[in-house]
Amino acid sequence: MKHGARAFQKALLQWFAVEARDLPWRRTKDPYRVYLAEIMLQQTRVDQGLVYYERFLKRFPTLESLAQADEQAVLKQWEGLGYYTRARNMRRAAALVMEQYGGRFPDSPELLRMLPGIGKYTAGAIASIAFNKAVPIVDGNVKRVLARLDAMDTAIDLPATEKLLWQRAAALTPAKTPGDFNQAMMELGARVCVPRSPLCENCPVQRYCDAFSKNLQDSLPLRTPKKAVPHHEMAVAAIRNGEEYLIGRRPSEGFLGGLWEFPGGRIQPGENITDALVRECCETLGVTVRPGGLVAVVKHAYTHFRVTLNVYRCSIVNGTPEPRTHTELQWVAPDSFSNFAFPRGNHKFLHLL
Repeated sequence: MKHGARAFQKALLQWFAVEARDLPWRRTKDPYRVYLAEIMLQQTRVDQGLVYYERFLKRFPTLESLAQADEQAVLKQWEGLGYYTRARNMRRAAALVMEQYGGRFPDSPELLRMLPGIGKYTAGAIASIAFNKAVPIVDGNVKRVLARLDAMDTAIDLPATEKLLWQRAAALTPAKTPGDFNQAMMELGARVCVPRSPLCENCPVQRYCDAFSKNLQDSLPLRTPKKAVPHHEMAVAAIRNGEEYLIGRRPSEGFLGGLWEFPGGRIQPGENITDALVRECCETLGVTVRPGGLVAVVKHAYTHFRVTLNVYRCSIVNGTPEPRTHTELQWVAPDSFSNFAFPRGNHKFLHLL
């Protein structure tokens, strides 16, 4: 980066003072609200996160209310955001802050990182924004900004490069208004220094950017080539008994932990869908089912893989369901589906039942 850090800080902060979006978590220094926003926005766009943020706070307005909440109630408020481990960790962290710190978040990044689900980035965000600590933060937006400022010729997803990025961010973070500076860096990456076709003509720190001066802004930052995303065909059983369907709750730990789902599993190589339904229901529920009509074929993408859900109505011909892989089972009428937290992929066919 050309010129000095102070000139860069001043230019960026002046731009942020005028151009910053009016977001609810920017109107407060309350650590709980800053924390909630940072956790939500880890894997969620700001425009989508706004609705969830307001809804979550309406249900859990204080750290104490979250600490005392039932896990299912928290997951229900989180429903649709994905990465549900975030919600479970938030509830656990809230309980720990109530127990160990008398309901007050610690202001030290080191102590914050000891709470469940709080890593280096989130700890830095809370410490700098809520407590005015001069610590850096590096998220995807900040990585991109820094890589272009210094015209970095190494892939930003390599551990060695990430270490350099944190060091660079620390060197740039001012002692005064570190929270505003960190938010300004993220804002710049989100709105101006965007991944494709960055808006360099609108950039308040263009004069300090090595990538712009070398006309490399469209080719940076560098990343290691992505591997192909796996795809899995899934068989899903909508087992009906009268007007009710059988659903199971996934174990709290692990992928989609604590959510409710319809029984099923991955279709094995060489296996057809109906055979997979019969096998999965036998293995996971201890029952024999008779597959009926097709309800839906649903495609859904997660971060590291994609699935196709082949959903069939089924009936039990032998046995009584028992939770072999789920923590509990329930028979539920369709008009009560809204009381349960389901993975987003399930929501794509619930209305058809």
